[in-house]
Amino acid sequence: MTEYAKLLPTTNAASWTGRPFHRQWLMRQANDLFDFFQEASIDPAGGFYELDDAGKALNADNNICQIHTATRMVHCFAIGALIGRPGSGEIVDHGMRYIWDRLRDGRHGGYFWSSDRNGPVDTVKQAYGHAFVLLAASSAKLAGHKLADKMLADVTEVINAKFWDDKRGAVREEFNADWAPVAEYNGQNSNMHMTEALMAAYQATGDKSYLDKAERIADLIIGKHAASLDYRVAEHFDGDWAVDKTYLGNEMFRPAGTTPGHWLEWSRLLLQLWTLGHKRLSWMTDASRQLFRRSIELGWDDKHGGFFYTLDWDNKPVMTEKLWWPLSEAIGAAAYLSDHDRDQYFQLWYRKLWDFAANHMIDHKQGGWRSELTTDLRHSARLFTGKPDIYHALQACLIPLYPTTGSLANAIIEADHTSHY
Repeated sequence: MTEYAKLLPTTNAASWTGRPFHRQWLMRQANDLFDFFQEASIDPAGGFYELDDAGKALNADNNICQIHTATRMVHCFAIGALIGRPGSGEIVDHGMRYIWDRLRDGRHGGYFWSSDRNGPVDTVKQAYGHAFVLLAASSAKLAGHKLADKMLADVTEVINAKFWDDKRGAVREEFNADWAPVAEYNGQNSNMHMTEALMAAYQATGDKSYLDKAERIADLIIGKHAASLDYRVAEHFDGDWAVDKTYLGNEMFRPAGTTPGHWLEWSRLLLQLWTLGHKRLSWMTDASRQLFRRSIELGWDDKHGGFFYTLDWDNKPVMTEKLWWPLSEAIGAAAYLSDHDRDQYFQLWYRKLWDFAANHMIDHKQGGWRSELTTDLRHSARLFTGKPDIYHALQACLIPLYPTTGSLANAIIEADHTSHY
């Protein structure tokens, strides 16, 4: 036990996730997110709108739908269908048809980054986007969508043929529409989300090759690189997978330095991967704990609360905005760790994170979660306009409600099979 355990009295030490009120509160928060996004996000011409703070469509007259927006909506509403949320099936169908008909490249194969009502807009093919196609198809398969098997087979073939680097045990970053390479750059973020998607595909199909790839990515990104950097996750690599600490990229998707939110995301994913791999790779459990603790030690703002978006390699905050997604990922990681580890440090932080979310990040008046706060917790929109997506916050609400044994969609099915009505 750590010193933090002393802060939970025996009268209030039981896990929140086992308490009926907390479970009802979590499901209510999830339902509020579904309410906010379900109707307002639908573009009748195909795809999905991004929403402003009040839940109104941004750029409704010239909507450009990016691949991660469409695929995340499919994934989340497939989850909605699995938990019994009415209307979810039509959203899944709307999204699946858009991905297949409008984002899939029928000539060269693969999936474009974005499309509008006239056709493809950004034709680059990123591992990041293909990871979410794999996740969406896997979740849609579990929800019973008729296009899921075809999409799953298609995107798997593309990943294996174009993105997977078997020598390195990771996916290559991006290509032009005709599969000409873009640059000598490799990124951990695309590989992290590919790990998430590969686990989902493994649970949807039973094909162990997905799990094998996920384990190899984790070994490279965390077992080799993060472990050697005192469990700080390097974001950017050159073409030979050497860490590039000087990289300056897009502030939103490829910010310089390191991003504590990704340490937290990996903390949960490693426990999922360890469980799915029959708990044989014991290094993953220690790495999960280390990543969570380091994110708190270095990334949490002790004065105001919330996670700094980025740190430099001297561990100093650089981008000090407090975003919704690192907080969401921290909640999911804390839920997993609390379930697998008796150290009450993780339960304490699970509660503290939800306290912060309830008091600062959840928009109780307009719905959804605020996407961005300043250092001192005022509403901001320097990086993100409006409320970009449902994905991170929804999973934060639902992960604590289901078995911590793998991907969320499969965990819902597992819980259904063990329930008695």
